Amino acid sequence: MRYILFTVLFSTSVLACSKKSDGEAAPPSGPATTTPAGGGATPTTPPAGSGSARLEARKKFNEVCAQCHGASGKGDGPAAAALNPKPRDYTDGAWQKTVTDAQLSEAILKGGAAIGKSASMPPNPDLEAKPEVVAELVKIVRAFAPAQ
Repeated sequence: MRYILFTVLFSTSVLACSKKSDGEAAPPSGPATTTPAGGGATPTTPPAGSGSARLEARKKFNEVCAQCHGASGKGDGPAAAALNPKPRDYTDGAWQKTVTDAQLSEAILKGGAAIGKSASMPPNPDLEAKPEVVAELVKIVRAFAPAQ
């Protein structure tokens, strides 16, 4: 049963990651930010940058990334339970200090296996021609870091 659940969740994640975006994104919902119990800000309003790129990045995060990484960035999304290793916890300030924006961009574009990490992190080839969207996704990941 666990294997079936894992297969269904993983397949859904892969399909969601390969879905082409039509370029239109719904505006973000919810308050500007919330503070989870563990600290750090949960970005519900996209970070500053290009309006359409920011909205597309927020949509991508909410529809695809949050399935594993969770809306709060803690690696506790609905698909995370079936994954081993568990998805990265973006609220981990120590980890945030060890990774560059370029490394995050590469992980987003090429997936985990391409950079020596978990193959559960799928690539996003649909973003290859959209560096501004990738940059906004990196900003979203960075916004989960606890306040200094």
